[in-house]
Amino acid sequence: MLTVVWVDELDETTTREVRELLLAARKVDGRPDISPGEPLPGEFASGPHLLARSDGVLAGYAHLDTSGDAFGRQVAELIVRPDHRRRGVGTEVLSALVDRAGGAQLRVWAHGDHPGAAALAERAGFSRARELLVMHTPVDPDWPEPRLPEGVSLRTFVPGQDEQAVIEVNARAFDWHPEQGRLTVDDLRAEEAADWFDADGFFLAEDSTGKLLGFHWTKVHPANPRRFGGRETGEVYVVGVDPGAQGGGLGKALTLAGLRYLRDRGLPQVILYVEGDNAPAIAVYSRLGFTRHEVDVQYER
Repeated sequence: MLTVVWVDELDETTTREVRELLLAARKVDGRPDISPGEPLPGEFASGPHLLARSDGVLAGYAHLDTSGDAFGRQVAELIVRPDHRRRGVGTEVLSALVDRAGGAQLRVWAHGDHPGAAALAERAGFSRARELLVMHTPVDPDWPEPRLPEGVSLRTFVPGQDEQAVIEVNARAFDWHPEQGRLTVDDLRAEEAADWFDADGFFLAEDSTGKLLGFHWTKVHPANPRRFGGRETGEVYVVGVDPGAQGGGLGKALTLAGLRYLRDRGLPQVILYVEGDNAPAIAVYSRLGFTRHEVDVQYER
């Protein structure tokens, strides 16, 4: 018998159960990005949480971001334990999400564009609303030196000094983006506390007066046996250029600075995420050797 319960907070026991479910999914799907002993990923940090139990076993889990994305849409994550799939768990969890969202616009992530998720979405009346591409390239020993616009220089991020300037540029550069444009100083400082944060891989471009024009924030992922050949992987995490500085090659220069840094760290490959309808960015990344590797999808009702 399946029971579905909403809770606003996870206690120690349910946190452990959710972590075990996410790790079981990662073992099969390669997602989400979580390792044993780590805290839950940030997107699962606060409630409400949906717990679906089958004979006492946590068979399904969902998280609903009721605060919404930058455009007011509620966004959910839904994961079914691999050994409980194709038993109606996903259908029950998705129905509970729809009920909880009420009349609000609701989007649900399907990471990796799993065919089971597509079938579930179609049955529930959801349509494909957004594609987030994962592009991939092996490192290139011939990535050239960045060519910066005249009067522009590069340096690396200084924690405790540069947060406000980065957030201001980020807000202007990503005012169209459902998630990135909402980044706050507190969010950035929380990321700085993470084990993966590396200020030496966070590049800032400034003009001659010291004004921030853009940045490239890189990230390194530990080896994941189900993704990218099971090898350690660098990421073009965020490249943001102030709209007033766009069009002069700064974005490409910042991207190259980060790529060369990741290469010099000895990483064998690099990934990035880009909106599927962002043709200009996809063209730039394609010229740098990136090819489409995976896709994450948001379904909307």
